[in-house]
Amino acid sequence: MTAQIAHLYATGCLALVFFQVALIAGAPLGAWTQGGRVEGRLDPKGRVMAALSIPILLFMALAILSAAGFPGLGWPRWTGWAALAVSGLSCAVNWITPSRPERALWGPVTTVMVALALYVMAVG
Repeated sequence: MTAQIAHLYATGCLALVFFQVALIAGAPLGAWTQGGRVEGRLDPKGRVMAALSIPILLFMALAILSAAGFPGLGWPRWTGWAALAVSGLSCAVNWITPSRPERALWGPVTTVMVALALYVMAVG
């Protein structure tokens, strides 16, 4: 069961990566990210922030997969705890953002992701 939960978490991270790629490519989703301070397409600084989040999301996905025992990874267990901590911070920020669309979408999504990561780290 832990492997399936880790896989769900990694899939969520991958979905977020695709969202970041869309932002970088100029999708008009500024209200749904980064506090909703930009309507429409993100400015260059916002796109850089989106690009910087991609390796972090990939790290988080791999760390949780490794914690669940996926073969070929073998990362130290602390990386899974770090991924859980970053997920928790992201969740908190998404619930307190001034952007209503961001809060409505990413608040619940990141809450589920925290629960998935917590399950893997607590049970795995």
